[in-house]
Amino acid sequence: MVDNSLLEQLTTQATADGVQQLVVGGVVQHDDKVLLLQRPDDDFMGGIFELPSGKVEADEKLDAALIREVKEETGLDVSAIRHYLGSFDYTSGSGKKSRQFNFAVDVASAEPVELQEHDAYAWTALTDEPPVTDAVKAVLREYRELGPAE
Repeated sequence: MVDNSLLEQLTTQATADGVQQLVVGGVVQHDDKVLLLQRPDDDFMGGIFELPSGKVEADEKLDAALIREVKEETGLDVSAIRHYLGSFDYTSGSGKKSRQFNFAVDVASAEPVELQEHDAYAWTALTDEPPVTDAVKAVLREYRELGPAE
């Protein structure tokens, strides 16, 4: 599991950097593939694939937000948060400076994926060139470098 002091450090640094919105993302792997979700066409950055991710609510810890968001977006239950994979900054659809913290997660079961906010999902091989932003590609590179799940 990820150390609580690391989570607090990340939150503190984001505040110091003027980040207005914290976001968490999870790399969910099953059978050497990672789960990507496709944003609705009429949404901010519509049509792109992304990691299961979402906003951290006021007074919510990063780990709790990650578990909640993966469940809300996929229906899957996080059983462990294994590694911190880095972050990236972006401007949200509402113009807020946002920072997405990304983690490798294990889920109790990889099926069924039940979408709530996305149009489609894909289990994508780590060897493929995924249809994601450069920032997410960097997160997936970091994940690949960690090696197979323990």
